[in-house]
Amino acid sequence: MNASQGITEKPILIVGAGFSGAVLAREIAEHLDRRVLVIDERDHTAGNCHTERDPATGIMLHRYGPHIFHTHRPDVWKYVNRFAEFGAFTNRIKADTSRGVFSLPINLLTINQFFGRKLSPAGAREFIASRCDPNIGEPQNFEQYALKHLGRELYEAFFYGYTKKQWGCEPRELPASILKRLPIRFNYDDNYYHCAYQGIPIEGYTVLVSRILAHPNIEVKLGARFDRAARAGFSRVFYTGAIDGYFNNEFGPLGYRTLEWTRQDAAGDFQGNPIITYTSESVPFTRIHEHKHFAPWESHAQTVAMIEYSRDAAQGDQRYYPKRLSPDLDRLKKYLAVAGQEENVHFLGRLATYRYLDMHLVIAEALDFAADYIRAMVNGENFERRFSQSPL
Repeated sequence: MNASQGITEKPILIVGAGFSGAVLAREIAEHLDRRVLVIDERDHTAGNCHTERDPATGIMLHRYGPHIFHTHRPDVWKYVNRFAEFGAFTNRIKADTSRGVFSLPINLLTINQFFGRKLSPAGAREFIASRCDPNIGEPQNFEQYALKHLGRELYEAFFYGYTKKQWGCEPRELPASILKRLPIRFNYDDNYYHCAYQGIPIEGYTVLVSRILAHPNIEVKLGARFDRAARAGFSRVFYTGAIDGYFNNEFGPLGYRTLEWTRQDAAGDFQGNPIITYTSESVPFTRIHEHKHFAPWESHAQTVAMIEYSRDAAQGDQRYYPKRLSPDLDRLKKYLAVAGQEENVHFLGRLATYRYLDMHLVIAEALDFAADYIRAMVNGENFERRFSQSPL
C-alpha cells in the first residue's frame, strides 16, 4: 500500500489511549501510513498507568496504583525503550502479618524467619511439603491451591485475609489461577518479578505513552466518549474499553474490583519500602504505597503514601481486577456472541477481553495483533479476527 492510498481512505478509530490503543495506533500509522483517530473518555493518556508530578512535593505519582514494568520478551523491552529511558528498579514487597513483617514473594528467608528455622533450599522444600495437604488432587480454587502447595500456616498468614479484602469474597470462591501467578521460591531471591527486564520510565508512563502516540498520522482526542453510531465514519474500529460498556450493559455489567486511596503526607520516609501489603483481615486496607521509592534515582525531602482499599466496582468506577466468577463468565459469553457479529470492529486489551493483564502482556498482545493486521492489509487479505486473545 502506498502513502496516497492510505491517506485517502476513511480513518481508523481506536477507542482507548492506554497501552493497547497507543501501540496499535503507532504500528498502523507507521507501517500502513493510515490516518488514525484515538479517543479516550479520560483527560489523559496511559489509562491506569497514568503518572504525574505531584505539585506539592514534586514526587512522581502513579495515580491509579503502582506499575512496575517487567517482561521476558526482548522485543517488548526494546519497544518501550524506544520511547523512554527506564530507570533500574527491583520490586521487593514486604508483608505486614499478624506474626511480623516478611518478604514477598515467599522465599527461603520468609520461610526461615516465619518458622524460626535455618533450612537449606532442599530442606525448605521438604519442610513445606510436610505441611501441605496431600489429599488435594487438582486444585479447583484459590484455597485448595494454597493448601496443596503452601500449607495452612502460610496460607492463613499471608493470603487468606488479604485475598478476602482484595476480592470481597472467600478465597475458595476464586479460581486457582489467581494464586498461581504468585511465586514461592526456595532461595533468597526476593525480586517479586522473575523477569529478564524490569524498570520504571524515568519521566513516567504518561510521557512514554504520549511519545508512542506522537506521529503525524495519529490524532488524539481526550475527554471524548465512544458513540457506536459514529462507526460509519471509520473503516475499522479497534475497541480497548470494557466489552459490556460497548453494548451498554445489555446483559448486565461484568464484575470488577475497584480501588480507593487515602493520601498520607509526611516528612522523610513513611514506611521504608515502595509497597507493604497488610494481610490481616482485621486491618481494613490492603496495601500502602510510598511513591518516592518508585523513583530511587530521585531525592525528595517530603513523602507521599497512599493507603489502598478494595471494593466492588459500581457504575462509573475505574475497573481494576475482573472478578470472573460464574455469573460474570455467563454474561461474558453473551457479549462475545454479539461481539462476533460486529462488522469491522475488533476488541483488544484487558477490559475488552475481560482478563487481568500486566503492562508487558498488553503491549505484547498489541504488537502481535498489529503485526497480524498489517500483514493482512499488505497482502490484500480479509482480517476478521475479533479479539486479540480469547476472553475465556
